[in-house]
Amino acid sequence: MKFVNSKRLRSWLRELGWFAVIIIGVLAARSSLADHYYVPSGSMQHSLYAGDRVVVDKRAYGLRLPFTLMTITSGAAVQRGDVVIFDSPRDGKRLIKRIVATGGDTAAIIDGHLIINGHSMGVPGGALLEDFNGKLVSINLDGGGGPDFVATVPEGKLLAIGDNRGNSLDGRIFGFVDEAEIYGKALAVYYRKGEGPAWIRL
Repeated sequence: MKFVNSKRLRSWLRELGWFAVIIIGVLAARSSLADHYYVPSGSMQHSLYAGDRVVVDKRAYGLRLPFTLMTITSGAAVQRGDVVIFDSPRDGKRLIKRIVATGGDTAAIIDGHLIINGHSMGVPGGALLEDFNGKLVSINLDGGGGPDFVATVPEGKLLAIGDNRGNSLDGRIFGFVDEAEIYGKALAVYYRKGEGPAWIRL
């Protein structure tokens, strides 16, 4: 009987070990490869709405060692217009915002409208559209433009702003974000509250 119990115990431990390996593998993949993000607020309307679920590519800016921010391989540089995930420098809260300026850019936000290096990002004839290298973004000024802001972004830093300019606690308040601390790039909404499954590219 003791032999049988010992055999069962070894079998159980093997199964438990494989289960642990699978769980660690899944968590490592979420940490380094891809994950999802639940949008908690309307600060990115009209691109994102509270309750949206978003696919996040964690390889976009370089493959990282699981559970760390240490880069193993280099990736693309963060670009103006990218929607990214990062921790707020103010309180550590996980946020999703749009990068509107990168290192060396002089950025101004006046009445909610973005100006980069003296050039308005607004689309002529489209008062609420901004053009990021051909990617048209609809900004929301229903709540006003939020605080005006003018600054030059230091090298290695990024300016992250919400599309809902009058309802976004963003880089105008908490300052610049370290490029090395961006967790990943938001690719698409895969679920929209009230509508169900979707695939809306960002």
